[in-house]
Amino acid sequence: MTEPWWSEPIRPPSAALAEAARTRQANLTKPPGSLGRLEALAVQLAAMQGRQRPRVEQVWIAVFAGDHGVVAEGVSAFPQAVTQQMLANFVAGGAAIAVLARELNATLEVVDVGSLAAEPMPGVVWDKAGFGSANLAQGAAMTEAAVVHALDAGRRSLRRAQAAGVELYVGGEMGIGNTTAAAALACALLGLSGCELAGPGTGLDAAGVARKAAVLDRALDRHADAGTPLEALRRLGGFEIAGLAGAYLACAQAGVPVLVDGFIASAAALAAVRLNPGLRDWLIFGHVSAEPGHARLLAALEAQPLLTLDMRLGEGSGAAVAVSLLRAACALHNGMATFAEAGVSGHS
Repeated sequence: MTEPWWSEPIRPPSAALAEAARTRQANLTKPPGSLGRLEALAVQLAAMQGRQRPRVEQVWIAVFAGDHGVVAEGVSAFPQAVTQQMLANFVAGGAAIAVLARELNATLEVVDVGSLAAEPMPGVVWDKAGFGSANLAQGAAMTEAAVVHALDAGRRSLRRAQAAGVELYVGGEMGIGNTTAAAALACALLGLSGCELAGPGTGLDAAGVARKAAVLDRALDRHADAGTPLEALRRLGGFEIAGLAGAYLACAQAGVPVLVDGFIASAAALAAVRLNPGLRDWLIFGHVSAEPGHARLLAALEAQPLLTLDMRLGEGSGAAVAVSLLRAACALHNGMATFAEAGVSGHS
């Protein structure tokens, strides 16, 4: 049987370019290490991009959208219609990620990979794996064909980004009920119970969080025999989560750095890393979400997020805010003078 594309080997970032970038950092007009993690970011990006002077001017932000049958269990504070309404808001420029994309001069792509919208919406990429997932508490969220389509949709997004000269890929998501799907998937992959990852999502009260935890435990019991990461993703994830996972894997195979957003994006990253561990070297984590379970996911991924701003919106918004840090790291690395160039005495 032919191996799926996402299992193909992922080459690591360039060790030679990382060393060259570290050498440059050591010769810039500053005490060694005085720019902290900005120095490490510049080195990391140089290794990923295969060039001594990295850039993150061409930023591609892709927001994947999907609906979730599990909302029938009362796990969301917002009605399911909000998913389609927000798709229109993204395109109209009124959503947070649309504002941030404008500020960054980034390309914003909105991909409908699984919402309940019956027909294409103007300005939205139509790449449907299905019309809303099934209720994961009662059965598998997706069919085998649908989860493969969603993974492929992520790869197609990356190919569009490559055609635009992408230097950094940011993945976002939209889907009422998707914190439940993300928590279910992460619980299955990490061997946790529902109460360990259940959080308020879009604004549940304590009773709502307890109800979500109970739904998660019921789903985990039902799908306890999901023996592979792909099967866990199929049964407990969602279309937009699978789309993100596919995009991340395609980015790593193409040598494109990925900036990961919050809880749901990190659940997708965890699933993708389990599908192909070589992906991990291509992930930078933008922030730690206020969603309580996010810290557990970051720990499992051995990730050090760049920002802590108590954000929990999703859409790729936290990662988008962190883009400015990456740009600052590149600007300092590329633009500062060396001691020799500036005629400044080096440290003893």
